[in-house]
Amino acid sequence: MKKKTKQNTVKYSKLLILFSLFLFVLMIGRVFQLSLSKEVDGTNLKELASRRTSTTNVLSAKRGTILDKNGDELAQTVSSYKLIAYLDSKRTTNKKKPQHVVDKEKTAEALAPILGMEKDEVLKYLSKEGVYQTEFGSKGKGLSEIVKSQIDDLDLPGLDFIESYKRYYPKGNFASYTIGYAVNKNNDEKDDEDKDIIFGEMGIEKYYDKILKGEDGYVTYQKDLKGYKIADTNEIRKDAISGKNIYLTIDSNIQFFVEQALKTAKDNFGYEWFHITIADAKTGAILATSTSPSFDPNKRDLTNYLDYMVSSPYEPGSTMKTFTYMAAMENGVYNGAETYNSGVYKTQDGTEIGDWNRNGWGVISYDKGYAMSSNVGVINIINRHMNSVMLRQYFKKLGFGKKTGISLPNEERGSLNFKYETEIYNAGFGQGITTTPIQNIQALTPLTNDGMLLKPYIVSKIVDPDTGEVILNNKKDEIERVASSTTVQKMIQLMSDCVNGFGNTGSGYRIDSGELIGKTGTAQIADEKSGGYLNGKADIISSFSGVYPKSDPQIIIYASVKRPSNGSQKPISNAVKEIVANISKYYGNNDSATETSVKVSKYKVSSYINKKVDSVKQSLDTAGVSYNIIGNGDKVIKQYPDAGSKMSNVDKVYLITNDTMIVPDLNGLSSKVAIDLLKKLGVSVKTDGTGYVVAQSVSPGTVIAEGMEVTLSLSPKFQ
Repeated sequence: MKKKTKQNTVKYSKLLILFSLFLFVLMIGRVFQLSLSKEVDGTNLKELASRRTSTTNVLSAKRGTILDKNGDELAQTVSSYKLIAYLDSKRTTNKKKPQHVVDKEKTAEALAPILGMEKDEVLKYLSKEGVYQTEFGSKGKGLSEIVKSQIDDLDLPGLDFIESYKRYYPKGNFASYTIGYAVNKNNDEKDDEDKDIIFGEMGIEKYYDKILKGEDGYVTYQKDLKGYKIADTNEIRKDAISGKNIYLTIDSNIQFFVEQALKTAKDNFGYEWFHITIADAKTGAILATSTSPSFDPNKRDLTNYLDYMVSSPYEPGSTMKTFTYMAAMENGVYNGAETYNSGVYKTQDGTEIGDWNRNGWGVISYDKGYAMSSNVGVINIINRHMNSVMLRQYFKKLGFGKKTGISLPNEERGSLNFKYETEIYNAGFGQGITTTPIQNIQALTPLTNDGMLLKPYIVSKIVDPDTGEVILNNKKDEIERVASSTTVQKMIQLMSDCVNGFGNTGSGYRIDSGELIGKTGTAQIADEKSGGYLNGKADIISSFSGVYPKSDPQIIIYASVKRPSNGSQKPISNAVKEIVANISKYYGNNDSATETSVKVSKYKVSSYINKKVDSVKQSLDTAGVSYNIIGNGDKVIKQYPDAGSKMSNVDKVYLITNDTMIVPDLNGLSSKVAIDLLKKLGVSVKTDGTGYVVAQSVSPGTVIAEGMEVTLSLSPKFQ
């Protein structure tokens, strides 16, 4: 028996050894397999190892800046801070240098006035139990450098900041509907990182969001156990691409005139809203646009999210008579001397359509009917000589019923829905159809460009801030010729008669020089319940479309106000005349000089370049023109204004000579003239403020050196 047991033991031992050897061979085989395989159980081992030992940091792109035509910043990206407080006492390792909030009462009392909070509210955040750190709600976020500095100066332990970036609008509610705003939104695409990204939500900020945003970069590197980069290891890096800078066509000085006029109107009149847009008459560039009530993009205190210039069509009223008259002229059926009986017109279905003065003015001509804004005059032109097709086609030719394509979001096309007799007549004087202010601006451009329709635009150029490369450079865009020179001249005459003829509907807009011309409009507001129109005295939209100056148009102006108090045109007429007076001074037209004993005459500037200074001086003295000579040379090499420019004898001509050039005395000049003059001299310019020059950083008489930059301090010296 014992011998058999011994044999069994040896047998089992051999089996155990063989089994162990088999397992060992399997393990060696597995190790060999793992060493040669890229993937195990569907997992890429190399990528797994890389993820465990490498890290990727995002390199944030800086959002581009929005500037006006002269380079003044209207929207910029600035540092923003979130205040946090460390509450865990374990964070402090040296009692002499505490790293957590020690005295909560003292800290709350000091922070409250800076954050605009009550002490108890701050103390509530500081008294949270079992948390490592705390924040302070909405009032503890988006803090500026100044507020951060005030908190730093408290020198209280346990307070810290998390830096991020936000959009800042240095001029507040200045052209705010155009600029729009951008907000910080949280991006949760990455599991291990939350990042605030700035998104445009309105205006230029929204329309050009991708261009302004730029492109984030990243850096990936190998890290050690403590998270630090391992020396002498490779890194993968893609640099961030900065967002592009966008220069608008907005002229901050003219925008300021508009903002001030709207403020004056708000102080003196009641209305639901008031909108004004001004365009360059020769190019279609938008120089200023604003709506009251406005909002501050920093606060986003909006009462309305629609930009009235492009996004909210309404019935325009009698300003459309300008385009109906143009349609008749272009179709060869207009005779201004032809007469009709004013007052009331009865349609075939018995509907009575009347003039604003239903008693009329007796038998009058179509020319007089325009000046008196006669609805019956328009009806007779259409009934006798036109039809709906002729009217609609011409309105469409001017751009009504379709988008202008201006670079702003949410542009609406309006409507030209008219078919039946009454609808056609109503369309002729601006009822039953809808348009936007920007469409009206576009439709007026043929009157200042010898019949050529221009596309309005609001972006001047887009520039790469890193390279200076101009990505986009907008300029005058001619669409098509829509009116003959004869039509243009006749309409200019009719618009002048409307404003400058005593007793006519536009006479409230008359200025002493007679250079402001245009057409008034009054549209009833539709009753959404009954389908008709409201009958209240103030239930109207008053408007004005005009050109200034008549002799050499520089601006097109369109203004409209909804529900003005007592149905008055005064909010618009006062605002328009105030704006025109300021622009007149800004452009050097000096219409105000007509009120003095000085006799003002207009002339076209000659070319003085390459002429002897003495002969030019003699010529200007004889003409009674004021001038300023820059430099001590004997020959003129540059001049301002350029040859061919129109100016008056009370304006000044600047002559730059072929000798050492010096910085002129710019005090009292408008920023436009001062900037243009310095550019002629090859000097870079920065501005601070809006209006006229009150100080310059480089003294007059200083010799101009290469690379010189002058900062002009500006102030609105007139209202």
